[in-house]
Amino acid sequence: MTDDRGSGMGGGTGGGAVRTTGPIRHYLGRFGNWSLNVVERTGNRLPDPITLFVIFSGMVLLASWLAHRIGISAVHPGREAPDNVIEPVNLLTGDAIQRILVEMPRTFTDFPPLGLVLVVMIGIGVAERTGLIETALKGFVSWVPGWLVTAALVFGGLMSSLAVDAGYVVLIPLGAVIFHGMGRHPIAGLAAAFAGVSGGFSSNLILTALDPLLAGFTEPAAQLVDPTYTVAATANWYIMAALVPVFTIGGTVVTERILEPRLGEYTGGLEVEEQEGLTRDEKRGLLAAAGTVFLVLVIIGWMAIPADGALRGPDGETAPLLSSIVALMLFVFFLPGLVYGLVTKQITSDKEVASMTSETMASMGAYIVLAFVAAHFIAFFDWSNLGLILAISGADTLRALDFTGPMLIVAFIIVSGFINLFIGSASAKWAIMAPVFVPMLMFLGYSPELTQAAYRVGDSFTNILTPLLPYYPLVIIFAQKYEKDIGLGTLIASMLPYSVVYALTAVPLLLIWVAFGLPLGPGAPLEFVP
Repeated sequence: MTDDRGSGMGGGTGGGAVRTTGPIRHYLGRFGNWSLNVVERTGNRLPDPITLFVIFSGMVLLASWLAHRIGISAVHPGREAPDNVIEPVNLLTGDAIQRILVEMPRTFTDFPPLGLVLVVMIGIGVAERTGLIETALKGFVSWVPGWLVTAALVFGGLMSSLAVDAGYVVLIPLGAVIFHGMGRHPIAGLAAAFAGVSGGFSSNLILTALDPLLAGFTEPAAQLVDPTYTVAATANWYIMAALVPVFTIGGTVVTERILEPRLGEYTGGLEVEEQEGLTRDEKRGLLAAAGTVFLVLVIIGWMAIPADGALRGPDGETAPLLSSIVALMLFVFFLPGLVYGLVTKQITSDKEVASMTSETMASMGAYIVLAFVAAHFIAFFDWSNLGLILAISGADTLRALDFTGPMLIVAFIIVSGFINLFIGSASAKWAIMAPVFVPMLMFLGYSPELTQAAYRVGDSFTNILTPLLPYYPLVIIFAQKYEKDIGLGTLIASMLPYSVVYALTAVPLLLIWVAFGLPLGPGAPLEFVP
């Protein structure tokens, strides 16, 4: 009997992304597969992000020369004459080339995201390499009651953005194993975990390494308009935390009401794997780590809550606390990771701790090179005045077209999600987009924090659809353990409902947030007055 609910995965026979029962579905299936092939071919032809930034930097240099020759200019709405006329600066003159070469080390070392991310990663690296994050994920999922398993998988995936690799490598195959052991379709468990880990990427109840990373790109982009503007690592904390229950509920509903009925009963015949429980040392380590987190938070509260606390300003303001978030994140991850390692004997000497931190920094090599070329790309945009001119001109055009308000935010989210299909790195995309869109939307009255939040929404829900996601081959391998014939199209077809639901919930939530004037994070405004 033909099962119209999907891809043949219910009977273990594999197959394409769509089981056709009529001409309309047939052509929709063909169009969907053709679209995915176009995305994959186009994305694979793009250079590495590092190469892209080198190319873009060269284009900015040439554009600065051309713009100077043509004599284009723009009028800054927030400055008085004659300083309000912005003209391009030719970066191919002798003086400009000298500046590029003389200031090259400082341009790199002063790049905001560099120090912020490396500091946080020291703490996260120890927590990850001692096994704390992996054990915490496994323990959380295994301790919840059966009726909450789906929600726990999605929620655990969302929280795994604390250490993305752990979510992909640990939670996604664990989701399939748990569902299989419960007599449910393993692909549904894999999809639920994948939806949390990747589809809800960047949403979390607590700050992650991505928060200071993106803020570090947003700040210099905002300073093209206002040189004194600062963007805190907590800029989107509230809205990203609010997305967690939304994505958890959405992912649960899709899994249980859409995907599992579509997949049907699993008859693949694979023997149920016995799930390994936590060892006694792992349980003791988790309790010790939890106690350490509590103690660290108490100390932070003691320094931050009283008006005369060590993390308060002279008049009781919270600016020092917000500026210390990155350093505090180092201790919140490092100390529990250290305690867990000592209890579980993953750490037996200080040399092992030093080795873990060194390995973490070594793994950041590609990011450091990316930061070098991205820093110069943004600096060239700043020095040439091209970013400012483009932002003013773009804002004037949008204002003339009366294209502002909620539709502008939605359009920007759609653009972010579309670009995400071709460039997987969140930081690489934002480094390219921020110098253009942040100033442009600032001139339209939108704060850099709001633009960053809209970008994060668009960047998240298409992750599970792009075949260029680096972990996609790994997820397919996990799935093929249960369905040998499962392929790219089948997996994307299974993940599409999650993407749609996440988009249809996250975008309205952001618009409602803005409509009610709620802060995106501590002290993060929604509006900007040019």
